Amino acid sequence: MTPLYSFCSQTDCVDGTLPRAPLVQAASGEMWGTTVFGGAHDNGTVFKITPSGDLMTMYSFCAEAACADGAEPYAGLIEGSDGSFYGATVYGGANGYGVIFSVDSGGGLSTLHSFCQEAGVCADGYFATAGLVQDTNGTFYGTTNYGGTGGGTIFSFSIGSKAFVRALPASGPAGTAVDILGTDLNDASSVTFNGLPAVFQVVSGTEITTQVPAGATTGKIEVVTPGATLKSNADFRVPQ
Repeated sequence: MTPLYSFCSQTDCVDGTLPRAPLVQAASGEMWGTTVFGGAHDNGTVFKITPSGDLMTMYSFCAEAACADGAEPYAGLIEGSDGSFYGATVYGGANGYGVIFSVDSGGGLSTLHSFCQEAGVCADGYFATAGLVQDTNGTFYGTTNYGGTGGGTIFSFSIGSKAFVRALPASGPAGTAVDILGTDLNDASSVTFNGLPAVFQVVSGTEITTQVPAGATTGKIEVVTPGATLKSNADFRVPQ
């Protein structure tokens, strides 16, 4: 094991403390994560770190009055299909019970939802300690520990993201077998790797099997269907 960074290395722990959630690797290659405490206001941070250990604090929570932007992000981040990062906090927001937020690649934060919209009921839940996931239809899903009818909730929320496809695995040389996951794939007419056509087979409305074609280069996978041309949420990486 090689330690990359020790938190609270900066004065007053403005670089954050208690990074309890896993990291996510962005398409750019850097890792993004959160800390529960520390930062400019001691209510947690969003940070990114390079593979060589250079850390940059991208956002410090509770920068807004009454922590309207959220506080203490227990959960990690997910990189959405639009390139922004999405997560949740357990405190702060308009009602004090946490928020769903997004952070763009430059560190600009947007509050998307404040939990516990109904006073004294919290039908939408609160205390979201787990990370979010994004379906290939563009919708995000998550969970809360409490609220709902009393034992927590499973929730979804949408920001109008376009449908996309996801490749498993996300990289490989020519000849690699690839599963493409998506929505409404039954009548797909074309699959390309960075513009290069590939032979494929439709397994179901949510799965296509294919292989990386000879001569493919790193770039988006595109699947043409009668309803739309669906792009992969990240570049498929082809080692050269």
